[in-house]
Amino acid sequence: MTGTLINVVTVVVGGGLGLLVGSRLPERSRRTVMDGIGVVTIVLGVEMALKTQNALVVLLSMLFGALAGEWARIEDRLASVGDALKARLRGGGGARFTEGFVAASLLFCVGPMAILGSINDGLRGDYSLLAVKSVLDGFAAMAFASTMGVGVLFSTITVLVYQGGITLLAGTAEAVLTAPVVAELTATGGVMVLAIGIRLLDLRDIRVGNFLPALLFAPLVLAFLEYL
Repeated sequence: MTGTLINVVTVVVGGGLGLLVGSRLPERSRRTVMDGIGVVTIVLGVEMALKTQNALVVLLSMLFGALAGEWARIEDRLASVGDALKARLRGGGGARFTEGFVAASLLFCVGPMAILGSINDGLRGDYSLLAVKSVLDGFAAMAFASTMGVGVLFSTITVLVYQGGITLLAGTAEAVLTAPVVAELTATGGVMVLAIGIRLLDLRDIRVGNFLPALLFAPLVLAFLEYL
């Protein structure tokens, strides 16, 4: 789990620097920074989504994932964790604690680098992909924390559980991660990243967390369509 631990450290360091910078920025500047993050997030999501080789796979994965996520109330549970953490902090951790925790947790976990990097780390001890992701997440945490506050740092709990779990189950996951599967996982994750960007811009409060099961459905939908 070396790569995941590196990821956790970079998010903490980046988020800590963001808190220092953010405390010195007026509210107007913070809003402008958040708008910039939202726009870049949308661009990143579109780029990832265009990796698909079959848009039907992404569509069905998102539909089935949304139904499963709504049934499991994943978004509500993530928010509950954020609220519980906030309640344990003196001063409440800021008005946007839960928002920062949920948004950062989702952004750091929905991309293919989290899955593929964790598998490489677990099977081969190769954490190079997670190291690259860690650098990117560190800068993202800096930007997020400057506007959303300390809740972003607590997203490391989600990263540790999610990526650590994949690392421990790496042998099972590697068997299904063919090139077509990776492409559809990337595209499906890209749609979710796009939704995060829309949410950051306050265009619509999309419950992105409830789409997370789509990452599990993508390989299944692809296999079914190839079988037909």
